[in-house]
Amino acid sequence: MQLYARVASLIFGITMLLLSVAVTVETLIRKLFSISLGGVDELAGYAIAIGAPVAFAVTLIDQSHIRINMFYAKVPPKGQAVLNALAALSLGVLAVFLLIFTYDTVTLTQTYRSIAQTPWATPLIYPQAAWLFAMAVFAVPAVWLMGRAILLLILGNWKALNSEFSPESVEDELESELEDFGNR
Repeated sequence: MQLYARVASLIFGITMLLLSVAVTVETLIRKLFSISLGGVDELAGYAIAIGAPVAFAVTLIDQSHIRINMFYAKVPPKGQAVLNALAALSLGVLAVFLLIFTYDTVTLTQTYRSIAQTPWATPLIYPQAAWLFAMAVFAVPAVWLMGRAILLLILGNWKALNSEFSPESVEDELESELEDFGNR
């Protein structure tokens, strides 16, 4: 899973770097020569639509998503395990919902042969197909982790469930931040 997250991170990072170069060039050309390349805003929308689900996948795998832990530490380990499984279940269900929604949108786009209402008049099937692929990149680990959490819950393996799915404690986060600060 870490290799999956690393590859997804690289794809996301390269996409955002290329987008920032395109926006910078567009801005400079507009400012210096009063000429617009046209369509950079369209590319930005596509890049963000594709990049967001890829970033979701990385965040999910690295467990760096935000969870509200106000009461979590006060709950006994068995209750924490149930909460962890519920969190994994909700993310898995969300990922599947988003994938189905995206698939339905792409299907409608293909049926109607929709094009972007922009100067490029891009056939929307191309960026939306990439968006669908990006949603699948998010859904695959989300469903896999959801299945793993449910299996551990059914088996009653609270310790493994908490070990694999618990959010970092405040102490762990502080230690991680101090270590990161020391490395800089």
